[in-house]
Amino acid sequence: MQELNQTQIAQRLDQLTELSVQLGSSHDTETLLERILIVAKSMTNADGGTLYRPSEDKRYLDFTILINDTLQTHQGGVNGAAITAPGVPLFDDNGEKNLASVAAYAAHFGLSVNIEDVYKADVFNFSAMVKFDQLRHYHSQSFLTVPMSDHEGELVGVLQLINAKDDSGAIRAFSQTDQRFIEALAAQAAVALTHQRLIAQLEELLESLVNLINIGIDEKSPYTGRHCQFVPELTMMLAEAVHNAETGPMADFRMTDADRKELWLAGLLHDCGKITTPVHVVDKATKLETIFDRIALIDTRFEVLLRDAEIAALKRQLAAGGDQAAVAAIGQELAELQATLRAERDFIRDANVGGEGMQAADQERVRAIAQRRWTGPDGVERDFLDADEVMNLTIKFGTLTEPERKVINNHISMSIRMLEALPWPKHLKNVPEYAGGHHERMDGKGYPRGLTKEQMSVQARLMAIADIFEALTARDRPYKKGKMLSESLRILGNFSLNGHIDPDLFDIFIRSKIYLEFAHKNMDEKQIDFIDEAQIPGYTP
Repeated sequence: MQELNQTQIAQRLDQLTELSVQLGSSHDTETLLERILIVAKSMTNADGGTLYRPSEDKRYLDFTILINDTLQTHQGGVNGAAITAPGVPLFDDNGEKNLASVAAYAAHFGLSVNIEDVYKADVFNFSAMVKFDQLRHYHSQSFLTVPMSDHEGELVGVLQLINAKDDSGAIRAFSQTDQRFIEALAAQAAVALTHQRLIAQLEELLESLVNLINIGIDEKSPYTGRHCQFVPELTMMLAEAVHNAETGPMADFRMTDADRKELWLAGLLHDCGKITTPVHVVDKATKLETIFDRIALIDTRFEVLLRDAEIAALKRQLAAGGDQAAVAAIGQELAELQATLRAERDFIRDANVGGEGMQAADQERVRAIAQRRWTGPDGVERDFLDADEVMNLTIKFGTLTEPERKVINNHISMSIRMLEALPWPKHLKNVPEYAGGHHERMDGKGYPRGLTKEQMSVQARLMAIADIFEALTARDRPYKKGKMLSESLRILGNFSLNGHIDPDLFDIFIRSKIYLEFAHKNMDEKQIDFIDEAQIPGYTP
């Protein structure tokens, strides 16, 4: 058996040291695994090597990389062809441990197996290997199989080397020194693989927690949940277009894969604070809606007024006796009063819907109707509408009162507060800033921090565009209809002119036709009308 001299030992130690550095710096598992196998082959001058990884169900050892110099085979890994060999069963048909396979044996017992000549070994079943040798005209002889386990003893892989060679090229057995070096290498590799697996599991856990928050928001308000899905999608579409820009003010903006992941998470979490917002405010479909739409209460009051008017008229007609002219006059007055009440009821119903802008005259009409008197079930006479109902019914734009708008606007402060409370790793440290800036304006008039364009990242500025465009075009909100594509672009274009959004990013949004790609994918086709880009405010073709 070939013994190593001091120079060879020093070379192997150098290889181990170099691999240790690479294991600590590499973030690509496939590259890492391939490097491990190549160094193991080189260290022992082996003709071939295989690296197995346990399958997800832990019932097989799957071939991950297979290299053989004589057969000029390289499968798996970064540069290899597709794996064609089936996995090695860890259990037989009865569920018992498979101890016939040397790789499975090493995996089950966590022990290295060093075989000098497989054709003389009678402990393991090498029939498949014999068939392989006959088919490929190859001769397998010496085997070294070493398991790789993590700090908890869980199997992370099996390293198998075949046919060590001496200086003359003749096949030799793997020495005890070979075995110890490969065991040391396998231990280092297991630590690195475990480290990468833990990082991957933590990232999966983080993404799952993000999805958990969005599931909670979606369950609370499906409209907001849909918004939380579409905004990150549109954000990434626009970000890629900006990344690809080769000319103009944004030509220097570039993203790495890590940057993309950070922005994607920020997009998913941009409205996470809405989980604290009362659902009757988030989804307030009409001006009088709270837990229920109070228009039904006002309808009931109108019915009371109509009933009371009819009763009063009937009493007056009875008192008039046979005076037919008086009876007719009273009936006419009743008809006119009831017509007025029904008209007022219809007007209040329309006013309750909300819209783009309520006229001052209509607001005054609401206040006038509020002054009517009615008697409630308790027998007390009072104003027809109370102060809160008047405040809601005279909302000029939309369905929210100023206090409710503050509640809605507070969601972004809550989002920032929630996100800044998390111990973000270095590569995700910008998530709170990206997510928390989508309601800021370029002119500093946004909220919650009143930032200007210069104080905001590109990522936060482009998320603001995605957030507004999705909200304008959304067709599933209970408080509004989705706008036509042309109208949405007109509004967005005016925003680019008045300091609301970044005009440079808006230019790319239109020029790259991101708006159209998103529209065809997520908007109702009826909303997608003809777009004359030359007529879009703030954009020059």
